[in-house]
Amino acid sequence: MPDEPAAIRAYILTKRLVLNGEFPGGHLLSEGEIAERLGVSRTPVHDAFLRLQAEEFLTLIPKRGAVVKPVSPGEAEDILDAREAIEIAAVRRLLRRPELVPAAITALREALDAQCGHVDDGDLTAFAEADETFHRSIVAAGRNALTIRFYASLADRQRRMSVHALGLSPQQIPEVIRQHRELISTIEAGDAGHFARALRSHLDGTHRR
Repeated sequence: MPDEPAAIRAYILTKRLVLNGEFPGGHLLSEGEIAERLGVSRTPVHDAFLRLQAEEFLTLIPKRGAVVKPVSPGEAEDILDAREAIEIAAVRRLLRRPELVPAAITALREALDAQCGHVDDGDLTAFAEADETFHRSIVAAGRNALTIRFYASLADRQRRMSVHALGLSPQQIPEVIRQHRELISTIEAGDAGHFARALRSHLDGTHRR
């Protein structure tokens, strides 16, 4: 359909602006605003807004536009609990196969190096994306296809929460890097219990403050 590319572009742009915090929770945006940015009609933008409403990022308001849905405290806690359970289970499973640990450590160090690069750039959105990649690498190391797919479904909300939390407290960023190094060290040492405690402290310090 002729409008499909425009609808996809409107979807990608609007979602990116929500995830990176330019459109924060409670922000009212109009179809015309996005249409003007992209140089398209309002019809594909409306289609994009409907898709984002189905994904629970927007709430459409007839004749006014859409409001960005904030991440509720209950939803945030659900996401954090799910992340914690999945990452701990992944590490326990990984450590039952010591031959896989070196490759996992290499992948985590590469992810952390990329994240450190974004600290130097001062790019909070890229840092949050790299943060999600780091934690997804932990889950991938467990080689459980079901939990890998489920964890991937949390990626957008995880990234949005990180941008929000670190945007409020940018001084926390060096501590996040330090905690990521600690998580790698606990895996390298084969200490699942220490990993679980370090992960809880990390999530508490970043998101539950």
